[in-house]
Amino acid sequence: MSVYVLVHGAWGGSWCWKSIRAALQARGHHVFTPTLSGVGERSHLLSRQVNLDTHIADVVNLIRWEDISNVVLCGHSYGGCVVTGAADQIADRISALVYVDAFVPESGQSLHDTLPAEQRDSQVKGALETGDGWRVPPIPAEVFNVNARDRAWVNQQRTPQSLATFQQPLHLTGGIERIRSATYILATGWDHSPFPQFYEKAKAKNWKTFTLACGHDVMLDNPDELLQILLSVPSQTTS
Repeated sequence: MSVYVLVHGAWGGSWCWKSIRAALQARGHHVFTPTLSGVGERSHLLSRQVNLDTHIADVVNLIRWEDISNVVLCGHSYGGCVVTGAADQIADRISALVYVDAFVPESGQSLHDTLPAEQRDSQVKGALETGDGWRVPPIPAEVFNVNARDRAWVNQQRTPQSLATFQQPLHLTGGIERIRSATYILATGWDHSPFPQFYEKAKAKNWKTFTLACGHDVMLDNPDELLQILLSVPSQTTS
């Protein structure tokens, strides 16, 4: 039995993990799928003050208050920034990290620091034009090549997110270096992906790496293969 904490990406919520969560639970595992402050069913908490630190605290506090350890901590997309920051703070509780088509910023970098300029500028422009300068509207599911069956549902579910979450730099203390198991999954079935850079860095660090021929929302487009990868991640303590 393993403990999984699965963290969604930008504009998302726990809803995106429904099938993966059910499949892991059916195999006897404990699974937590927190929704970050200000999005999804917690969209009533959205404010310009919500930033990356807020979301890191969401995950850190979940793990502390649930009193769980040997956690397989998984982040999708923007969630990669969140799990990196959380793991750095509570490395003693994390057995493995899994990044699903995700950002893996270095200390001192924000998500926007790692984006191509045109993608970064598009998000800022969206906030200025429709979000009072601080709410970033969701990117349509079609851009991420979400499967046709789920596209309308995904577009309905996604909610705006604070610009500060994308612009606040991540600050690491070195704690994350104690976590020896790391996996990176790259989705290759969509255009203009900013994630190959992180996949190449993961390979250079000798992380376990996978490529899946599907859209960005891997948990929706290729849940079976993602499930098998998650089940293969070893549960081990930090050194």
